[in-house]
Order: sequence, then structure tokens, then C-alpha cells
Amino acid sequence: MQSHFVELVKDFRFEAAHWLPNVPEGHKCRRMHGHSFRGEVAVRGEIDPRTGWLIDFADLRRAVDPIVHQLDHYCLNEIEGLENPTAEMVAVWIWKKLAPQVPGLARVTIEETCTSRCHYFGDGTNGTDGTDGTDG
Repeated sequence: MQSHFVELVKDFRFEAAHWLPNVPEGHKCRRMHGHSFRGEVAVRGEIDPRTGWLIDFADLRRAVDPIVHQLDHYCLNEIEGLENPTAEMVAVWIWKKLAPQVPGLARVTIEETCTSRCHYFGDGTNGTDGTDGTDG
């Protein structure tokens, strides 16, 4: 049977407040404010010829939901590891929580507004970023 490489994406949402402590005084993001965050978790790989899928969407949801629960309706700055909760750092934080339990994790996206988002693809050191972890 021919192999088929796919990307599956699971969306999630959470409401949270934060401020950015490392921006200059007077910057609007230095003040406490909130967002209706939207995110995506993407996995990539070959379709299993027996099941006809890469991963069960329900399994992906079970991995994502507890992480979203840790963020929803909280002040992100008060969560360990998110003391400087930029979109970039939130994406990295989520990746670190998901990577050990989600094979084929390829991307975490965090959207703060409808026009501003961050895509994180992993650090490239262990193959969980959609590469084989080699330099060639």
C-alpha cells in the first residue's frame, strides 16, 4: 500500500490575563490585560494503513485538554515557567508539556489576536519537530 504523509490539527481556546514584564516601561503590554487565546496543535506522520488515520483526534484532545485547563481563566504570569508569557513562550511551554506524550508533534500555534500569532516547531534536537534530528 502507498504511504501517505499528513498533518492533523486540533484547535483549542482559552481565556487568560497576563502582562509582559520585560518590555519597556510605558509599553501597553506591560499593563495587565487579557486575551481570548486560540491555539493549534499539529502532528505529522504517515497514515496507518490498518486504522486509516495518523492519530485519533480524541487522543490528541485528551493530551491538550489538561494543559488548556491549566491556562484557562488564570493569570499566565503566575504559572510556573510562564513568568514572561509572550505568545512565543506560551507556545514553547505547551510544546514542552505535549512533546513527551504526543508522537509526531510538529507545531504549536498560539494566537493572541485575530491578526497576531506564533508558530513553534520545536527546538530541532530530538526529532519531535518534524525532522529526523540530524544536520544533513
